[in-house]
Amino acid sequence: MSSTKTHPIVQSFALAFDGKVIAPGDPEYGSARAVWNGSIDAYPALIAQCRTNEDIVTAVNLTRAAGIPLAVRGGGHSVAGLSTCNGGVVVDLSLMREVEVDPEHRTASVQPGATWADLDGATSVHGLATTGGLISTTGVAGLTLGGGIGWLQRKHGLSCDNLIVAELVTADGDIVRVTESEQPDLLWGLRGGGGNFGIVSRFEFSLHPISTVLGGLMLFPIERGGEILTTFRDWAAGAPDEASMLVSIMTAPPEPFVPQGLVGQKAIGSIGCWCGDVDAGQAAIGPLRGLGPSADVFGPMPYVGLQGMLDGGAGPGQRNYFKGGFLHDLDDAAIEIALAHGARMPSPMSQIHFHQMGGAVGRVPFASTAFSGRHAGYTYNVISTWTDASEDVLHIQANRELAATFAPLSSGGAYVNFVGDAHADGNQVRSVYGDELYDRLARLKRAYDYSNLFSRNQNIKPAR
Repeated sequence: MSSTKTHPIVQSFALAFDGKVIAPGDPEYGSARAVWNGSIDAYPALIAQCRTNEDIVTAVNLTRAAGIPLAVRGGGHSVAGLSTCNGGVVVDLSLMREVEVDPEHRTASVQPGATWADLDGATSVHGLATTGGLISTTGVAGLTLGGGIGWLQRKHGLSCDNLIVAELVTADGDIVRVTESEQPDLLWGLRGGGGNFGIVSRFEFSLHPISTVLGGLMLFPIERGGEILTTFRDWAAGAPDEASMLVSIMTAPPEPFVPQGLVGQKAIGSIGCWCGDVDAGQAAIGPLRGLGPSADVFGPMPYVGLQGMLDGGAGPGQRNYFKGGFLHDLDDAAIEIALAHGARMPSPMSQIHFHQMGGAVGRVPFASTAFSGRHAGYTYNVISTWTDASEDVLHIQANRELAATFAPLSSGGAYVNFVGDAHADGNQVRSVYGDELYDRLARLKRAYDYSNLFSRNQNIKPAR
């Protein structure tokens, strides 16, 4: 693949594409090709920054005709680096970030390059929100298409459960309106099936009255881990839907609210949200607070404040590798494994998360969407984060060892957005969804993308 502007694909886009073309040699190329995960270092032949739906259609048609790889970039947060490619075209949607809110009907229309900060900022003005991710710089598109775990999920469902309308640019360059009554099969696939079926050029979400929430962090020394995690497990089993929490094995940060003796030490973090009456929430988290945390910054805050609370530990350019899965429960074996491995994580930025599931997420019938974790009690995510490229093998190997130890406890499947392998094979992706969902997704893929143009994702192969 030529690295100059004389390459035929660059010439094709120069003639027909009305958006902005960035090619190797352009001053912006270095920054435009960078993605959130610093361990991804890809060199596309061309970056096509779109401003309109017509730009997306043109980019799809030109790339398909050229027969070269196509990647789609929304927020660029794919931990596996799937929002870029080597030697192909990146359809970059980052300029398309408008959010329009209809407060009367409680809906939001969102362009595909918007981040959750964009969406939350627009909806919060009206005291409304929908379930978003845990990091505000994450793209709305990628998170939603993979399912969309977030702080409001147990009360209001996943991000994909709140997706009510989509406009989709297909592999043939057609624009299809997708709703429950128009193309319901496609809506089913977009709710958890990733970017396998095309490029969503517009999302419409249902919104909910959300303003002030009870949220924050409690920290405990890891030496109390068994006590803290078993108490959390017992508390979570009876927690109301308004509570969406996670527990984390982490390194205590150098923040003013952390006691000096705990800073830099392994710790247990209880992080989360109560999206109901604040006084009722204070009473509900009483059993956790009664454990006597070493640090406690759990209190009333604006929902948008909660959404950005974890951003500082997930900045762009750090090297990342994730592996995750689902658990029926946070049983004693899982706790023992997590504490043993968590105590020796080789990077202070690495963490192990257990996301509380259930509530509204678990009440959606299993086959109603392509999200495979409806019956899970917890989603676990083994997060390895570091900065030195020479340590890649150390951190990736430590992550894989812990994930392999968790695997026998897994209830099956995985949250597709936590799959950190960029080249997951068919068997791995099938295991993410399970046979029933995967086979249906493969038939849908055959109908809408039989040539697998959209393969830079956790790829569903078209059914034969």
